[in-house]
Amino acid sequence: MDNTADATTETRPASTTADPNASRSTTPNSDVFKSYISTGWAAREDTLPAPREQASFAAARRAALSARFPGQRLIVPAGSPKQRSNDTDYPFRAHSAFAYLTGWGAESEPDAVLVFEPAGSGHEATLYFRERAGRDSEEFYHNPAIGEFWIGARPSLAQVAADLDLPTRGIAELAAVYGAVDSSTLMLRESDPAVTDAVDSARLRFAAEEALRDNAQDSPFSLEIGAEHEPDAELHEVLSEMRLVKDPYEIAQMRLAVDATERGFNDVIADFPRISASPRGERIVDGVFYTRARLDGNALGYDTIAASGAHATILHWTRNDGPVRPGELMLLDAGVEVDSLYTADVTRTLPINGTFSPVQRMIYEAVLDAADAALAIVKPGIIFREVHAAAMAVIAERTAEWGLLPVSAAESLEADKQYHRRYMVHGTSHHLGIDVHDCAQARREMYLDGVIEEGMVFTIEPGLYFQSDDETVPAEFRGIGVRIEDDILVTANGAENLSIGIPRTATDVEAWVRAGGWS
Repeated sequence: MDNTADATTETRPASTTADPNASRSTTPNSDVFKSYISTGWAAREDTLPAPREQASFAAARRAALSARFPGQRLIVPAGSPKQRSNDTDYPFRAHSAFAYLTGWGAESEPDAVLVFEPAGSGHEATLYFRERAGRDSEEFYHNPAIGEFWIGARPSLAQVAADLDLPTRGIAELAAVYGAVDSSTLMLRESDPAVTDAVDSARLRFAAEEALRDNAQDSPFSLEIGAEHEPDAELHEVLSEMRLVKDPYEIAQMRLAVDATERGFNDVIADFPRISASPRGERIVDGVFYTRARLDGNALGYDTIAASGAHATILHWTRNDGPVRPGELMLLDAGVEVDSLYTADVTRTLPINGTFSPVQRMIYEAVLDAADAALAIVKPGIIFREVHAAAMAVIAERTAEWGLLPVSAAESLEADKQYHRRYMVHGTSHHLGIDVHDCAQARREMYLDGVIEEGMVFTIEPGLYFQSDDETVPAEFRGIGVRIEDDILVTANGAENLSIGIPRTATDVEAWVRAGGWS
């Protein structure tokens, strides 16, 4: 990766405190060079695109948010780049609430900010982002973060406005927004520290001015402002709860994500012979699925869990550096995030050589029974927590049958017992969408204790995990981990398993693996 300029050219004086690469990098800076690089370019393509498919859906979401906060200014940043090390950042991914409200997905730009200004009975929404530099500016060739010479062509304000069907302004105009901040202004706090600092500073100034005007001792914003600032927390909650029920565009995108994920699983299955021959077979699984995610989508929806053998008992094993041995199970938990940023989240547990051992099959089928029991009750009107309860009833029953519990299944299911949870400590379901753990800041009464509605999408993912050193289970159980996870859409009368195309039953999974190269 090259992030330097030619060391033989004329350079500007370097400041190692302002630029961590000043001692190793040089940039052309002569007047002759500046004149030469600013000319000889073809005209930029300035054709305005038609609004993208999701523009109308994003507009409806903005209208719904506006109705929840009449008369209040709302500030929703896209976020800033996250540093990996030194001058290297992770690939930028916009905050999910920003993407949800704008329709700007994988191609969205860091430091952009969506602002809702109160207007009449509603709001006027404006997207602020950095204008592209002219080719006669130093930014064009000198700035590796935003210069087009480094990162490629960037859209104009007018092009983005047409694409998203959303008014745009240059980011410099945000100063006027901050200058108008008052006690009713709300912001999404965690995505962009610079925006958070700017708004908090403006709030404190407003509070001080208000106190002087009113000769008051206290003001709503005179106390310390932090992550628990209550009005901002309400904005977070509302933005999470709005996403609990998916609109038709979101559901279509999630179908695309699941379809791409199915292809990724098939890619892994087809490569099992090579995978099992490598001392770091898990790493190959990780890489094969990642390739599919980049081919058919934007990225991974989350870090892939490629857990073979005893690693499958580690719930979030993402190191993925172990071998994949015939006779063991591979727990693969992976999802493709498509360009709109919606993701799938699917888990399958696979016998590496195409055949479950009797004990592996017994455990696998217990987990499958739990998943099927949970799916069977899903319909509008039930409480979300009931899905987990249905799965746990099966897990408790099976572990009791195997003699693993010191009490009966019924007693273990009592809230103050839960012995069976030793072998499955996680929950059965979580909402899924533009985040893998979507709607995470919704209130408990809207999420765990909420009523399931048509259009919701969530996972069902029971499992059983028997640690290698767990002396409460028979030796033949130890080191076996099984999870089966599907993505479920709530329909008018029940549910649709979006990931049903990925084999689930033990017999179908065995045939699937064998078709990939094992016989």
